[in-house]
Amino acid sequence: MDLSGARWRKSTRSSGQGGACVEVAGNLPGVVVVRDSKDRCGPVLAFAPDAWRAFVAHAPERA
Repeated sequence: MDLSGARWRKSTRSSGQGGACVEVAGNLPGVVVVRDSKDRCGPVLAFAPDAWRAFVAHAPERA
Protein backbone atom coordinates (compact mmCIF):
# COMPACT_ATOMS: atom_id res chain seq x y z
CA MET A 1 0.00 0.00 0.00
CA ASP A 2 1.43 3.38 -1.01
CA LEU A 3 1.16 5.73 1.98
CA SER A 4 3.34 8.49 0.51
CA GLY A 5 0.31 10.76 0.06
CA ALA A 6 -1.15 10.10 3.51
CA ARG A 7 -1.91 13.21 5.56
CA TRP A 8 -1.55 12.00 9.14
CA ARG A 9 -3.28 13.66 12.08
CA LYS A 10 -2.80 12.84 15.73
CA SER A 11 -5.78 11.83 17.82
CA THR A 12 -7.08 14.59 20.07
CA ARG A 13 -7.09 11.97 22.84
CA SER A 14 -3.34 11.34 22.56
CA SER A 15 -1.20 12.58 25.41
CA GLY A 16 1.49 15.18 24.92
CA GLN A 17 3.99 13.29 27.10
CA GLY A 18 4.97 10.72 24.49
CA GLY A 19 2.53 8.12 25.73
CA ALA A 20 -0.24 6.41 23.79
CA CYS A 21 -0.37 8.34 20.51
CA VAL A 22 -2.38 7.29 17.50
CA GLU A 23 -2.32 8.93 14.08
CA VAL A 24 -5.00 8.51 11.42
CA ALA A 25 -4.96 9.29 7.71
CA GLY A 26 -8.35 9.38 6.03
CA ASN A 27 -7.44 11.13 2.79
CA LEU A 28 -6.50 8.03 0.79
CA PRO A 29 -9.06 6.62 -1.66
CA GLY A 30 -11.15 3.83 -0.14
CA VAL A 31 -9.11 3.33 3.04
CA VAL A 32 -8.47 4.81 6.48
CA VAL A 33 -5.06 3.95 7.95
CA VAL A 34 -3.96 4.10 11.57
CA ARG A 35 -0.45 3.99 13.04
CA ASP A 36 1.46 4.42 16.29
CA SER A 37 3.00 7.90 16.17
CA LYS A 38 6.05 6.63 18.07
CA ASP A 39 6.77 4.10 15.29
CA ARG A 40 6.03 5.98 12.08
CA CYS A 41 7.85 3.44 9.92
CA GLY A 42 6.12 0.53 11.65
CA PRO A 43 2.98 -1.33 10.70
CA VAL A 44 -0.35 0.32 9.98
CA LEU A 45 -3.89 -0.89 10.35
CA ALA A 46 -6.11 -0.37 7.29
CA PHE A 47 -9.89 -0.04 7.50
CA ALA A 48 -12.64 0.41 4.97
CA PRO A 49 -14.14 3.87 5.62
CA ASP A 50 -17.48 2.40 6.76
CA ALA A 51 -15.72 0.07 9.20
CA TRP A 52 -13.67 2.97 10.61
CA ARG A 53 -16.80 5.12 11.11
CA ALA A 54 -18.50 2.20 12.90
CA PHE A 55 -15.46 1.70 15.14
CA VAL A 56 -15.26 5.39 16.07
CA ALA A 57 -19.01 5.57 16.68
CA HIS A 58 -18.82 2.69 19.18
CA ALA A 59 -15.49 3.45 20.84
CA PRO A 60 -16.00 4.46 24.47
CA GLU A 61 -15.21 8.01 25.54
CA ARG A 62 -12.15 8.29 27.71
CA ALA A 63 -12.69 10.18 30.95
